[in-house]
Amino acid sequence: MKKDLMVGTRLSSETVRDLELIEQLEQSDRSTTIRKLLHQAIREWKIEHFARQYGDGNMSLARAAAESGVTLWEMMERTRQMKITSQYDLEELEADFESIRRKISDASEQ
Repeated sequence: MKKDLMVGTRLSSETVRDLELIEQLEQSDRSTTIRKLLHQAIREWKIEHFARQYGDGNMSLARAAAESGVTLWEMMERTRQMKITSQYDLEELEADFESIRRKISDASEQ
């Protein structure tokens, strides 16, 4: 069973007003609202962080997606939105084509 931990923080009065508005509109209590917003913020941070790691050449697109907890297609879309240049070069494309050719050849021999 997962045990939740208590975390406390100080918030500006403006942030508290915003939270109260969201609570009212979402018809939820403060703890639920904060958990939901924090969950969304962490998810977005992870996606952007690992997309930048991919863009810097520190990891593959597939690994960036896995570390972010999103699908490969979602990560591809996010990197496109962030205007991150693809790290997929001509050598990798040629290697992929060669791999496909071998698989087709192997399948036709069977």
